[in-house]
Amino acid sequence: MQDELLLRYSRHIMLPQIEYAGQEKLTQSHALIVGAGGLGAPVAMYLAAAGVGTLTICDFDQVDLTNLQRQIIHTTASVGQNKAMSAQATIAALNPEVNVHVETTRLNDEALAARVLAADVVIDCSDNFATRYLLNQLCFESKKPLVSGAAIRFEGQLSVFDFRHADSPCYHCLYPDVGDDQALRCADNGVFAPLVGMIGTAQAAEAIKVLLNMGQSMEGRLLLLDALSAEWRTIRLKKDPSCALCGQAESVD
Repeated sequence: MQDELLLRYSRHIMLPQIEYAGQEKLTQSHALIVGAGGLGAPVAMYLAAAGVGTLTICDFDQVDLTNLQRQIIHTTASVGQNKAMSAQATIAALNPEVNVHVETTRLNDEALAARVLAADVVIDCSDNFATRYLLNQLCFESKKPLVSGAAIRFEGQLSVFDFRHADSPCYHCLYPDVGDDQALRCADNGVFAPLVGMIGTAQAAEAIKVLLNMGQSMEGRLLLLDALSAEWRTIRLKKDPSCALCGQAESVD
């Protein structure tokens, strides 16, 4: 690592849990971020600032004026641009050492599976159940850790599904797929601007911890935030033996 990078990441390197070896590992890591909106914005910016060497950002949507209230990776000049491209430009200014790949069209299942397989960690910053279920399935099949977040109105949640571990629950254990996408969307329900930053920043922290195998992740736990009362709650999650995804695999073994 060159002297300039040692200086850039010096506050990480000072931490005994990271040090030089951990920072070097981050620079060699690859994170897949699905969604460059309210959650994806702080995730991408903090992973880039932290020195995660390669980011793949997937988003086929365009920046809208209503996004700017919370999606801090975009600017007024970005309105009308593709969100992934806008995020790439911001990251280039923030940390040019990070390689950013963008996917600006809706990926089919096979293409998304390839992006999941290439990543070391997947961060779900999407806003619909269909994408969440698909990412959960693809990460389960490829044994990739998945950092999942959601935020709406004044409420947010976060968990980690680490499929490198056989006893990890999955997103389907938490929310069984009943075939009806009832996901709440910001466009229909509103969202408190700092909320997505609070959840997205926590997602970035969990992703870094997963990449460095550091501390205790949110695997097996669900973090809930009520921003109105400033209350954080944690509840335990267990693998559902009857889960249609991960429970079947357990019963076959």
